[in-house]
Amino acid sequence: MSKIFQNFLSNRVLSRFTIFMIDNLMIVFSCFFMYFVRYGFTGLTLEVRHDGMILCLLLVIFNILTFIFFRTFSGILRFSSFADLLRVTYALVMGYALSYVGVVVLRNFNSAFHLTNVTFFAIFFLNIFLMIFSRILAKEVYEAITGRSVKPVNVFIYGTKQAGISVAKALKGNNEFNYRVLGFISDENHMIGKELMGVVIHANDENLFRTLEAKDVKTIIVSPQKMEEIKNSNLLVNFVDHNISLLTTVPVNEWSGTIISREQLKDVQIEDLLPRDPIRINMMEIASNIEGKRILVTGAAGSIGSEIVRQIASFNPYSIILIDQAETPLHDMRLELQEKWRELRTEIVVADIGNASRMEKVFAKTRPQFIFHAAAYKHVPMMEDNVSESIQTNVLGAKIVADLAVKYNAHKFVMVSTDKAVNPSNVMGCSKRICEIYVQALAKHVERTGQKHTQFITTRFGNVLGSNGSVIPLFREQIRNGGPVTVTHPEIIRYFMTIPEACQLVLEAGSFGKNGEIYIFDMGKPVKILDLAKRMIRLSGSKNVKIEFTGLRHGEKLYEELLNAAEHTKPTCHDKIMIAQVREYEYAEVSQKIEALIKTSYDYDDMRTVKKMKEIVPEFQSINSPYEAVDRLLEKMANDTALTKG
Repeated sequence: MSKIFQNFLSNRVLSRFTIFMIDNLMIVFSCFFMYFVRYGFTGLTLEVRHDGMILCLLLVIFNILTFIFFRTFSGILRFSSFADLLRVTYALVMGYALSYVGVVVLRNFNSAFHLTNVTFFAIFFLNIFLMIFSRILAKEVYEAITGRSVKPVNVFIYGTKQAGISVAKALKGNNEFNYRVLGFISDENHMIGKELMGVVIHANDENLFRTLEAKDVKTIIVSPQKMEEIKNSNLLVNFVDHNISLLTTVPVNEWSGTIISREQLKDVQIEDLLPRDPIRINMMEIASNIEGKRILVTGAAGSIGSEIVRQIASFNPYSIILIDQAETPLHDMRLELQEKWRELRTEIVVADIGNASRMEKVFAKTRPQFIFHAAAYKHVPMMEDNVSESIQTNVLGAKIVADLAVKYNAHKFVMVSTDKAVNPSNVMGCSKRICEIYVQALAKHVERTGQKHTQFITTRFGNVLGSNGSVIPLFREQIRNGGPVTVTHPEIIRYFMTIPEACQLVLEAGSFGKNGEIYIFDMGKPVKILDLAKRMIRLSGSKNVKIEFTGLRHGEKLYEELLNAAEHTKPTCHDKIMIAQVREYEYAEVSQKIEALIKTSYDYDDMRTVKKMKEIVPEFQSINSPYEAVDRLLEKMANDTALTKG
């Protein structure tokens, strides 16, 4: 029988007209009932009833107008929210205010009009009670009959300012969410222990977790305002480590009035919980360097390149030339630019940067003034297995673009490098270090000879959160599929920054960089990948996702460095950007060795190619790789040479 009721109620709702009529009948009832209370049977004379009818007519007419204006009849009674009740209140207040004006006018014509102010306000309060009570009653009866199969989720709200209060109100009055607010959390001492909306405000301390356990609270909803304040601090990490789920919402000004939808309530992302401070950039200075210039970006469809393009597009350049060999992502980037920056001049070039004749044609046609070189193969295990491709794209590509920058008088050439270039342990890292060496040597050569005026800047930073193929998207996918989450080693650590921050630093370094400098970025504290995996699993709410250790991949270090032991730094005008003082190389010698390396790469003999790489970069020591044999060979050759000299 209960199921029949549930099915009936699920498929039947009162029409808007029916609700509208019921609300008007409540006005009539309130009016007649209060007249009866005031005058009784004996006092309801013909004159009193006549005046009562006139008042009733006034109330109905004016409230019909306000009901229509506020659309009080548009909702489903059993799903009435706090916002619906507010609409009813506003409509009645306005309707009765207009009616009272009408009563004042009537009294001017008929001073004996049978209505006291007490009776009028009594009618109003009865009316508002009936309309609100009817909606609450319909909601409670529906829930009592259908019965909730899912127990309400107990939650605390983190944040006691207006945004936090708005979230609590939206949850309390919205049947779409099955949440019950049992408390607030605040970082402000003067708020601790007080009550807000009938629940206690708690401090974010160790006692809080005992309270959460006692109240069976497993979810914290962080107000959007509070999220902005603390997302780059460690204040939220404790919740995740105690298996507390974290949610937040979009900013309140993006809601539909006072209503929040399920899509606007979202999980807190792991990026918000990493122990790192935000990096602030002088965007105005960058804009002044970019505005009105012809900008060329290689690797423009990749994670870093595409974000560089987006940021440059907002600085009003004369044109942007996008180069990438990945056709589909480049097409997607083209569509995005057409949608967001329709007036921007763009040149979309599908090309391999290792193709010298093709790149020559591009430079001759576009004459770029600023070049951001982000094109490179970046995945360590892939490049261990594809050594020649690493040289022909990373090294040859960088050399071609850098040489063309000089030939065509570009103002600046900014190269994106990596922390894996420091004391490289893999082919990819070493290929980027060779790029750094060549670019720096070329910069000093051009400066000494005074032939051209191109300035060369190199930027070196660590892992980028959410970039294509990086660890966070991989973990998300593994968790979504039920696991296992694969971590190479329990002690492996990495530095992280967000894609926008990385690109802003590249632009900033490019704006104030002089020539031949390698810039490194203060990336905060390194993150243990195992801790990252555990937190992501906890954030997802998954209970049975396991972590598996797969062992270090070829060429992979336990930790990355931003400097080697022989390097030091100099400060810059930005406290998060430093200049690495690295060993300098002679251009003629470097150029000759790199030409020989590139030529060798076309023989596709990996051992010979890696040997030449190690001769250029002596600190390149392979780890967990077949190329460790080359290290042993070079060490033996060095020992034999030393013995011969001795």
